Amino acid sequence: MKVSEHIQENEMYLRRECEKCDDVIIRHMKLGKHQQTDCVIAFVEVTVSNMMLADSVAGKFINRLWTLPEEEMRSFVEKNGAGISDTATYGTMEEAMASLLSGNAVFFMDGFDRAVKIAGRGYPNMGVTKAESEKVLRGSREGFTDSVKLNTALIRKRVRSTGLKVEEMQTGVRSDTLVALVYMEELVYPGLLEEIRERLDAWEIDGVLDSGMLEQLAEKDWISPFPQFETTERPDRAAMEALNGRVVLLCDNSPVALLLPAVFNSFVKVSEDRYNRFEMVNFQRLLRYAAIFAALLSSGFYLAVINFHTQIIPANLILSFAEARKGVPFPSLVEILLMELAFELIREAGVRMPGPLSGTIGIVGGLIIGDAAVSANLVSPMTVVVVAVSALSSLGIPNEEFSAPFRLLKYGFILLGGFMGCFGLTVGLFLLAGHLSGLTSFRIPYLMPFVSRELQGYQNERDNLFRGPFRTLRTRPAFARREQRIRLKKKGDA
Repeated sequence: MKVSEHIQENEMYLRRECEKCDDVIIRHMKLGKHQQTDCVIAFVEVTVSNMMLADSVAGKFINRLWTLPEEEMRSFVEKNGAGISDTATYGTMEEAMASLLSGNAVFFMDGFDRAVKIAGRGYPNMGVTKAESEKVLRGSREGFTDSVKLNTALIRKRVRSTGLKVEEMQTGVRSDTLVALVYMEELVYPGLLEEIRERLDAWEIDGVLDSGMLEQLAEKDWISPFPQFETTERPDRAAMEALNGRVVLLCDNSPVALLLPAVFNSFVKVSEDRYNRFEMVNFQRLLRYAAIFAALLSSGFYLAVINFHTQIIPANLILSFAEARKGVPFPSLVEILLMELAFELIREAGVRMPGPLSGTIGIVGGLIIGDAAVSANLVSPMTVVVVAVSALSSLGIPNEEFSAPFRLLKYGFILLGGFMGCFGLTVGLFLLAGHLSGLTSFRIPYLMPFVSRELQGYQNERDNLFRGPFRTLRTRPAFARREQRIRLKKKGDA
């Protein structure tokens, strides 16, 4: 519906659409020097400051209209407030309503067939806070917020180039959620952008309340437990990946950005890997890879050894295990499963408890349950040690979403190790490697750069399992266009 010159029609439309919406303020007023021009302003009450305040955008606009002669008001509005306020015009009532529900004030004037947007302060949000799930010792402490506009600004703050593009779109039939794609135009593959747009447009959904909903809808191999989108709460990490040729997907009302494509190796990296010296980075990265294998295999390998392959451990250790298991009524497989589930329950309770109590639940709960179970001869001390190593290793994986599949798959390896020994573990590893080898994220192999090296088109990338000295990191990963792979060179070099 087009905006009418007759303000009564526009007001009737607003009141009809906003019926029983008590939080939407629709105010009729007469403006102009002689107060003869009918005007209407509509806004969600918490998003627009007091209109009579001199320092508010809406207040400046309205106060200026109070002083103008009626014949000059239309010219003033047509010129978007002569630069006094942040305004724009809309030709349809649907556009005006969308702007209203986005947190702006919408102004109508009799005899003027356009609606005027007056920028408000927007919906309440938490503001810029620390990144809680990606803590670092060196680097920025800023984290993303619940506002997509603030999040794009935090990335723009770090990449001050017009080559950084921010492409906005609406998703959710009823929520009308704002989603932004952030990327470096000269680095990203156009085909990647087109595929992302197609996947986002492939579904109609009532409402999108978090980026996790978009992630699940846009994944191609949705049955796989491994995430094909990388998540981050850190603007510096998002800016770094945009410079690598990846696309950053931001969703309004979500403090978590999605990075795509995503590969296995990228989940093991953290932002401070670029800020520290390569010797320490390589040591920490090896620890993370070791944590992945320990979280997946430690419990299953323990069962395989004590049930099928006792010959590979020293006799004294076997006797120690046997002594510790005296009086335990359950088989070792049941012991491991009970303790693994108990630790998962403690972990879940720690997450859900209020902040001051969560640490206490994790530490005290683990100690009490472990000690009480050993004292009651329900489990052996070695079982508690093995399960504790498994739980600690899962916490050593930097990305929470990436650690989740290993926490699930370890139960399969527990059963394989408990019933089939090392042969079962080997079969499980082959199946897992086959699955990961066939997995892709937006046509990029999931195990890149460990597989399909011929697809990369470069040989100088030194930031995989090990990271070379910073001055040797001269090429971008396979995400960037081939002709834009060089990112570091000495001045004067061709």
